[in-house]
Amino acid sequence: MNERTGGPRTLLKRLREVMAEELGAQERLDKIVRHIASNMVAEVCSVYVLRSDDVLELFATQGLNPKSVHEVSLRVGQGLVGTIAATARTLNLEDAQRHPAFRYLPETGEEIFNSFLGVPILRSGRALGVLVVQNQEQRVYRDDEVEALETTAMVLAELIAAGELEGLDKQGQGLDLSRPLNLKGTALADGIGLGGVILHEPRVVVTNLFNEDAEYEKRRLHQSLAKLRFSIDDMLQHREVARDGEHREVLEAYRMFANDQGWVRRMEEQIRNGLTAEAAVEKVQSDNRARMMRQADPYLRERLNDFDDLAYRLLRELVGKPHGPVADRGDKDYVVVARSMGAAELLDYNGPALRGLILEEGAPTSHVVIVARALGIPVVGQVHNALSFADSGNPVIVDGEEGTVFLRPTEEVEDAYREKVQFRAKRQEVYRSLRDEPAISRDGQAVNLLMNAGLLMDLPNVVSSGAAGIGLFRTELQFMVSSRFPRSGEQEQLYREVLEAVDGRPVTFRTLDVGGDKVLPYLRSEQEENPALGWRAVRLALDRPGLMRAQLRALLKAAADRELRVMVPMVTETREILQVREIISREVSLLTRFGHRIPRSLALGAMIEVPALLYQLDDLMQAVDFVSVGSNDLFQFVFASDRGNARIARRYDHLNRAFLRILREIVVAAQAHDKPLTLCGEMAGRPLSAMALFGLGYRSVSMASASVGPVKATLLETDFGRLEEALLAEISKSYGGQTIREFLMDFADSNGIPY
Repeated sequence: MNERTGGPRTLLKRLREVMAEELGAQERLDKIVRHIASNMVAEVCSVYVLRSDDVLELFATQGLNPKSVHEVSLRVGQGLVGTIAATARTLNLEDAQRHPAFRYLPETGEEIFNSFLGVPILRSGRALGVLVVQNQEQRVYRDDEVEALETTAMVLAELIAAGELEGLDKQGQGLDLSRPLNLKGTALADGIGLGGVILHEPRVVVTNLFNEDAEYEKRRLHQSLAKLRFSIDDMLQHREVARDGEHREVLEAYRMFANDQGWVRRMEEQIRNGLTAEAAVEKVQSDNRARMMRQADPYLRERLNDFDDLAYRLLRELVGKPHGPVADRGDKDYVVVARSMGAAELLDYNGPALRGLILEEGAPTSHVVIVARALGIPVVGQVHNALSFADSGNPVIVDGEEGTVFLRPTEEVEDAYREKVQFRAKRQEVYRSLRDEPAISRDGQAVNLLMNAGLLMDLPNVVSSGAAGIGLFRTELQFMVSSRFPRSGEQEQLYREVLEAVDGRPVTFRTLDVGGDKVLPYLRSEQEENPALGWRAVRLALDRPGLMRAQLRALLKAAADRELRVMVPMVTETREILQVREIISREVSLLTRFGHRIPRSLALGAMIEVPALLYQLDDLMQAVDFVSVGSNDLFQFVFASDRGNARIARRYDHLNRAFLRILREIVVAAQAHDKPLTLCGEMAGRPLSAMALFGLGYRSVSMASASVGPVKATLLETDFGRLEEALLAEISKSYGGQTIREFLMDFADSNGIPY
């Protein structure tokens, strides 16, 4: 191969001139491949662009048969070009025809070429096409040549992303960036939402790719890096994160990456090749993201995610944009797309135009998901690469029932979902018409339908849903959405407002359930291998009695002259309840001594979540005034199945015979000791599993406000006596499969019960 006629800077200079000319899309692309071939002294330069049907079409070539343009195509994964698109990796081959993926395309006339260099055309780590150079001479292309071609591919990526090549493809199906996508995830919060995409961290669009002065761009890069490092150091010095904890470790990792010289050198190299500072950051970031998407190891993926986030922060420093969510969201319906998000951040978006949330991460117990459920916002999590596929303004549908996301949906899909939304709205009207109906079964048995809550914004739903009260008020949500520890007076004010808002209905306050996966940034915590089984809830509270005393004092003062119901989570031994009762007694004595009014009655209960309590039921019932089953955690611990693990989240069924037998044992123990019993958790809010609970003998259940109507509609049509007789006989069987879901569906269908 001859010496090149110019380096990357010369090539980028020529490309800049081509981009500035008044040319048609095809003419511009043809001119670009001629310049690349000339600069690299390549006998062939070709551009393949990914269509919406996962096919790579030859869009332009210098050196191959010109008649093959828009006639030749390869599927992703097919041939060398398809392999590059599938893996987002460069191929540098001395003898291309000996590679196992090589596929001969006779219409191109490429059989005389041996050496092959193909690079993916990447944007946000996603392959939009492939750029190829070829020569007859057998050789391996030098590193600087590979770098030059990869940098040039970035220019083509922006050309494709800008929509300049739309309409050129032979099939007229459009390019990959505009194609409809059906992305599978995990349903985390029920509902359906339609709107336009808003990226939680808006992508910085780099429009100025070519530099005029490399030294000036290097200075800009280093100035912005200095600001980035300073901002991270400043966050580490902030008193809320000055102590140890997971939040501090994340920032320490950011600081380490921000000072990584390899990262800096790669960006400087791109500037020397002719890119601006922001284009250099984007080029290196896209390369990193392509590697991340191929990485199977979750730890390495997380570290590459950190680099990705850091690059976004650096881009914002360079272009002068603030870090964080977009401020101006207009008045159109929108759906937020994020890698992850805190509960407080979601509240910044809350409003009538927010229709849904899509997370690349997320689990049913994530703080943000708990808040989203309270707000009635559908959420789909575990949607891999959602940020790569979505662009601001793209139409999107979030199906929180099926765990599906439709990005850029077809008109037919959008129409179908609009009908589905209308059907749900009509169904909600039916449920609203039942709001004032007594929750009494067909055979006259009354049920206490309660609602879960945790924020003031939940409270209007008590009346609108027709709930009999609040069966679970999650007091930790106030702590999770606050940037500092809520003072005792603030806690008291919240609890008083809750009691006043429910207009005499009962409220059961769960004491602070933090620790484990619910890490408060201002509360010192230690890294644990199994946080769900670790220092959390009542275990943490008893070790930090000052924290529990402050909360109980606030509850006692807020409930002056009222009924107060307090429930303790994660109880493992009866003695823990006795310790809490002793703390309450001391606080009551203290308040009385100083002339404060106290509740007219106080009931202390325990949550049955830990399997060890199942063997202490008689002792427990004597130590408490009521009990509540936390079905989510109890199920997770009984089946050793992490409910936040997407791989096994659906492996085991709540309607498993063994689990229903356990729930029945708790009913029998509560009845024997005449203790009120409630069940809180996802089971209670699903009509079919709620039906199972009624058949087991549960007459008080607590659920999300949106579930009260559907569950009431089910119980109104159910004969509890017949159901209990049939169900208890069914769960006693030792054959026929472990789940009784089909049995319940058959029972409902044959008795005209909606579910």
